[in-house]
Formats: sequence, structure tokens, C-alpha cells
Amino acid sequence: MTRVDFYILQDMGADAAMRFACRLSLKAMHNRMDVHVQVDDAATANAVDTLMWDYPQHRFLPHQLIQSDDQVSTSPIHVGFGQPVLQAGLLINLATEIPRFFGRFDRVAEIIVGANRDQGRTRYKYYRDRGFPLHHHELSDWED
Repeated sequence: MTRVDFYILQDMGADAAMRFACRLSLKAMHNRMDVHVQVDDAATANAVDTLMWDYPQHRFLPHQLIQSDDQVSTSPIHVGFGQPVLQAGLLINLATEIPRFFGRFDRVAEIIVGANRDQGRTRYKYYRDRGFPLHHHELSDWED
């Protein structure tokens, strides 16, 4: 069954969620886990793409923008807003909705910042009511 981790950041901005997604992607990649970062639209996908070129500072995260459902990739990290090409690994959800396909992944990361705490509570209840194993992480000083 898919494990769901909630990362509660003290930061208030959406850019904090994107930065944390980069850090989480790096950690997953080091653990040899493929990653799909789900976003809402092309503009957000491009913002995450740009960030992954040099965040954390001086670290390139090997990734690919997924722009169509039939796209093939060998990159360990994918960023997209459609159906993912991965069927396992880690799903980092930066989208406003829970993706229908989340159950294809071994793990789901929900990143909650000040601006979306109510949305986080709703998601927590959704996963809890369906019996998914939930884990909660309060983070304050997560950036080096």
C-alpha cells in the first residue's frame, strides 16, 4: 500500500514547496528511487525545471519535463502535469488536487506550507479515510 508523508514547512510561500521538492528529489535519487513531481500547469513545471538546474545550490538534479502521456524518459526525476510515465517510486504532489494515479507509487509526499494548510488537512483526511499509512514531519530549519 502507498505510504503518504506530509511535510509541514514553517515557510509561507509556494516557492518553499518547490525548493523542498528539489531537496526531497535529491534524497530520493540518492536512495535510487525514481521521482515524479506533479504540478498543475506548464508554468509551474517550468519553474520547477529551472530550480532543479541549481538547487540546492551548485547541484544539478537530472530531470526531464514530461509534456505528453506517451513520452519516454530515462531520467530519475520527472516533472509534469499530466499522467506520469513512472509506475513506482516517489510522487511529490505540488498540484492543488490529489492525482487519481497516486496509488501507482510506493510513496507520496505532500508538502504543506502556510498558504495551503487547510488543503493539507483535507488531503490528510482523504488518505486517512481510505486507510493509507500516514507519516507527519514538522520541519523548520530544512535548508542548509
